[in-house]
Amino acid sequence: MLRVLLTNDDGLDAEGLQTLRRALVALDDIELAVVAPDENQSATARSISIRRPLWVQEVPFDDGTVGYAADGTPVDCVRLAALGLIDGFEPDVIVAGINHGANLGDDITYSGTVAAALEGIVLGIPGIAVSQLSERGDLDHRMGRRFAFENAAAFVARVVDRLDDVPLPAGMLLNINVPSGEIGGVEVTRLGKRVYQDRLDLIDEDSGRKLYRVYGDVPLHSDDPGTDLAAVSAGHIAVTPLHFDLTAEHAMDALREYDLTQLLEADDVDPTS
Repeated sequence: MLRVLLTNDDGLDAEGLQTLRRALVALDDIELAVVAPDENQSATARSISIRRPLWVQEVPFDDGTVGYAADGTPVDCVRLAALGLIDGFEPDVIVAGINHGANLGDDITYSGTVAAALEGIVLGIPGIAVSQLSERGDLDHRMGRRFAFENAAAFVARVVDRLDDVPLPAGMLLNINVPSGEIGGVEVTRLGKRVYQDRLDLIDEDSGRKLYRVYGDVPLHSDDPGTDLAAVSAGHIAVTPLHFDLTAEHAMDALREYDLTQLLEADDVDPTS
């Protein structure tokens, strides 16, 4: 029996999560638990609620099963489940999604969906993050309000059903992005590069305060072959293996060659300057 924790960052009632929940419930030999935020927590990344306790409410679904809505972040939800929120349930795999919009390239560092799967890696639990483009087909997660989640849900359910066969090394998560419309194939990809077009716009002033808009037009991207952005642009599902180690290995030798210890000797520094 595979114990699957399903969560997201769009909220427990989000259609993406509910579509994936129905696909996972239909699998044999699956014990499914659903713990998700009680409201939209998009772009919260790895935020956690350390300054207050968390409210959790049991919520019935229309098929007679239940889920749990927490007034915290996606990472909080994973922690709640891993620490014993549900009696007798310890997750074997964490599935986050289906996110309403893509999580591609540099955007993954902002994503609450990817953060939830990443928290599994921190806890030693395999993770899968899945995101779906809107019917508009834009690669920006902010664009479009209409989604068709069935293809993404069916694909991820098959991945979960065959986890014994799908190579998922320890310490890795799979970031899956599904295009809109007809799917032309599946590619294993690396992260692509976003080109953000943000700008600072003054919107209003009031009593010495100024109101700014920071985030601008839809970001651009490079179509470098082999990237998640290029794959989804071509109508393919992008499957990108990610890990938590952010160490820049290529920089370590150069740093070691520089005598950093000399910086502890501050004789030539005037502390009053």
